[in-house]
Amino acid sequence: MNTIKIPWWKRPFDVIFAIFAIIVTLPVMIPIALIIKLTDRGNIFFKHERVGYKGKPFKVLKFRTMYPDAEKRLKKILEKDPKAKEEWEKTFKLKNDPRVTPIGKFLRKYSLDELPQFFNVLKGDMSIVGPRPVVREELQRYYKDKADIYKSVKPGVTGYWQVEGRSDVEDYAKRVNMDVWYVYNQSFWLDLKIIFKTIWVMLTGKGAY
Repeated sequence: MNTIKIPWWKRPFDVIFAIFAIIVTLPVMIPIALIIKLTDRGNIFFKHERVGYKGKPFKVLKFRTMYPDAEKRLKKILEKDPKAKEEWEKTFKLKNDPRVTPIGKFLRKYSLDELPQFFNVLKGDMSIVGPRPVVREELQRYYKDKADIYKSVKPGVTGYWQVEGRSDVEDYAKRVNMDVWYVYNQSFWLDLKIIFKTIWVMLTGKGAY
């Protein structure tokens, strides 16, 4: 395991910011939850296992943006559409994803689906700023010898990749390098810069899908 240390100020800052963010965004989160529930009666939240600090798995919390049978839809898409399969294997994303609901597209565009992750921060599974939380398959396939660097810190609600490239960065190797760069260069002022840039990116919806 890499010997990179998490700065002493990281956890206190995460807790204070997460509490503040939850209080501020609660008037937004409540209507979103109601709309999702009333749209198709499915679950409000989506929980998905990701790799966390020291390789410990945790359930990342998001507002559900896909149809309840999304996994079945994905399987059919990848079986029938070679281009979609190629895109999925390259980026683990689909730019025109038919699994996403109409309200889900809006939430994703402005990153509103990720607001519940502030609860992950309070629980201690995530930081406000850090590498993008990934699934174990992504870590093994793309991070490879850099996996220990990823696991040396907590994944973030936002991060360097999200504000500097976001989904416009199609080369996964560049995403990995951005995460690694952040781990080695993390500082209080860099985190503040990324947070302010995140707010701007959310307001403009730049690079999201």
